[in-house]
Amino acid sequence: MRRFLADLSLPAATAGFVAVLVGFTSSVAIVFQAAQAFGATPAQISSWMWALGLGMGLCTLLPALWWRKPVMVAWSTPGAAVLATAGAGYTMADAVGAFLVCGALITLAGATGWFERVMNRIPMAIASALLAGVLARFGIDAFGAAKSALPLVTGMLAAYLVGRRLWPRYAVPVVLLLAIAFVASQGQLRTEVIEWKLAEPVFTMPRFSFAAVVSLSLPLFVVTMASQNLPGVAAIRGSGYEMPVSRLITITGLATLVLAPFGAFALNLSAITAAICMGREAHADPARRYTAAAVCGAIYCVIGLFGAAVTGVLSAFPRELVVAIAGLALLGTIGAALAMALKDDAHRESALITFLVTLSGVTIAGIGAAFWGVVAGAIALVVQQWRPRWGARA
Repeated sequence: MRRFLADLSLPAATAGFVAVLVGFTSSVAIVFQAAQAFGATPAQISSWMWALGLGMGLCTLLPALWWRKPVMVAWSTPGAAVLATAGAGYTMADAVGAFLVCGALITLAGATGWFERVMNRIPMAIASALLAGVLARFGIDAFGAAKSALPLVTGMLAAYLVGRRLWPRYAVPVVLLLAIAFVASQGQLRTEVIEWKLAEPVFTMPRFSFAAVVSLSLPLFVVTMASQNLPGVAAIRGSGYEMPVSRLITITGLATLVLAPFGAFALNLSAITAAICMGREAHADPARRYTAAAVCGAIYCVIGLFGAAVTGVLSAFPRELVVAIAGLALLGTIGAALAMALKDDAHRESALITFLVTLSGVTIAGIGAAFWGVVAGAIALVVQQWRPRWGARA
């Protein structure tokens, strides 16, 4: 602790706080929607916040202090989007069973070290198209909310565009604050539902089914590994750090297994918020930037303990505000995923098929569109690029 206090600085503490602010406000609405897709009660949603907050916090704080490196762990935002779109028709017990299977797969990927080898077999274009197809629905819903709340949504869009121009890192928090101020001035905040009390974990007995594993577990695992852990590793290496990646992935998998019955659907390496704590703005000395990650982890733990308050605050907002802030926060991710999916001529058509099938929301044999999007894209890729040996010799 003495070493940590000596290394801590105001810029590092500020970077940790900003990482929480950006990461939490940009995606908590999606987690909220994912829980609602399974018919979660307010108590269960509060438990989700408790499990995810403590999971992210401890998996960030403890390794950062132990290795003195800026380890950053977050919940799987695209995974939450998958659950929000594919969760209809499944119960909370089905969801917990799917979370446990996903956690086991993540643990296996880290413990065996085959994460990089297996994921390298899935073209990044297909994985990016899957992510874009899942997230695009949130972008569509954000602008669709203008039908019932035109002044609110157009004002949020204007604030977002100005914020991206002037304060790109803080655009989403600024939009959220302005939107809250607007709905408060209109008397649309239901503050009576906010309860300032500690969160209480709610245990849900898991139920395992083949349909839930295929529709929920596998898409959740794929998007978490391909769209979260791979960029997370890239952020670590791009910042010049050497970390035990397989061990970190194993830690996130084990934490998911332990906390899944309480609502932790998938924990993974962070990429966007990691860049905040790994950059020069956090500390001029790279060896001291771990303090920024530690501050971030500590704040996440506090947020987890007050999960009931977080749930109450979200419940107090009009539905249009929650939908709009989720969609606007994902615009950059959707654009980047589409750009990655379509930039390579060899994979463009198969990636486009993956994107459209996933976006369609089609369900076949009780299995959701995220899985069929990957299947359709893979089939298209094989048909277009496979060449028999005799054809190659000719």
